[in-house]
Amino acid sequence: MNSGILAVDKPGGISSARLVSRVKRCLNVKKAGHTGTLDPFATGLMLCGINSGTRISRFLLGGPKRYTATLCLGVETDTLDCTGVKEQPANPTTVAAITPDQIIRVVNTFVGVQMQQPPVYSALKHEGQPLYRLARQGRPVQKPLRQIEIFSASVEAIDLPHVTIKVHSSTGTYIRSLARDIGSALGCGAHLVELRRTESCGFSVDNAVPLSDLEAMDKDEPLSRIVPMHEVLSFMPSFAADMQMVKRVGFGQDIGLEKLMAPPEDPRSLFVQILDPHGALAAVVEYDPTLDKYNYCCVFNR
Repeated sequence: MNSGILAVDKPGGISSARLVSRVKRCLNVKKAGHTGTLDPFATGLMLCGINSGTRISRFLLGGPKRYTATLCLGVETDTLDCTGVKEQPANPTTVAAITPDQIIRVVNTFVGVQMQQPPVYSALKHEGQPLYRLARQGRPVQKPLRQIEIFSASVEAIDLPHVTIKVHSSTGTYIRSLARDIGSALGCGAHLVELRRTESCGFSVDNAVPLSDLEAMDKDEPLSRIVPMHEVLSFMPSFAADMQMVKRVGFGQDIGLEKLMAPPEDPRSLFVQILDPHGALAAVVEYDPTLDKYNYCCVFNR
C-alpha cells in the first residue's frame, strides 16, 4: 500500500511543511501533503496524503476537530500564543481573584455558532501573501470575522495562571483566537501556551504514529501504516463496479451511475466512491442534482 492517508503525531518545534518533508523522505514516496496545518509549537494529529492520497485531501479539509489547549491568563501576545511578544504584563492580583466557577462559566459561553476574528499571524492570505509574513514586516492585516462553531468546550484543569481546556470545533476555528477571547471575557487577557490536536475527520491521535517512531522503522514498515483511500472515504456511499465499468472509468467515460443507484438523500453528501472488484478506489464522482447526473471528481486507475 503506497497511496492513502498516514496519521502522524507531530512533535513540537517543527512546521507542518517540515513534517511533510520528513514523512516523504522516510517513506521514499513521490508525493506527500497534509490536510490542515498545525502551528510549529503545537503537537498532535496531522493527516498526510501519500501519493494518490494527496488527491483526496480535499474531502478531509472540512471535518470537525478536537483539541486540548492550555491557556496562560494575565498575559497577551501579538501572535496570541507563546511564540509571540508580550503585549500586556502579568497581573497576578487580577488573575488570582478569578474563581474556578468564573472560568468554567466563561468557557461554556463560547459553545455554539459564533463569529471569530482570525489572528493577524496566520496562514490566511491577503493579496497572495500569508498574513504572518505581512505581520512580521510590520504590516498586519486584520481579516473579517468568520463564522465558526464550538460544539463543546470543557475545563479540564485549573492551576492559575494556567487553564487547560478541551475543545471540539468546526473547521476554520483558531484555538489561539479562542484563548484570546476567553481571556478578554475574563477581563485579564490570555494567550495559548500549549496546543494538541487529538482528533480530525474520524482519525485519533491515539492511532497516529509519532514522527520519531516513523523515522526509526525499517524500510517498508512505514508503508504498512498508510490507510487505504477507500477506508478513509468510508463516510461516502460507494458503488461496486465490474472490470468492464472500471475500464470505462479509467477513460473518463460516462457510466450512467444515476441509472444504477438512487441519488443521495442528503444534498450535503453528493460524493460517491467507485470501487473496483478488489475494493480499491477507482474514482470519486459528484452528483449534480440540476442535471441528475454524476460527474468525475478524480480518477485513480488511469
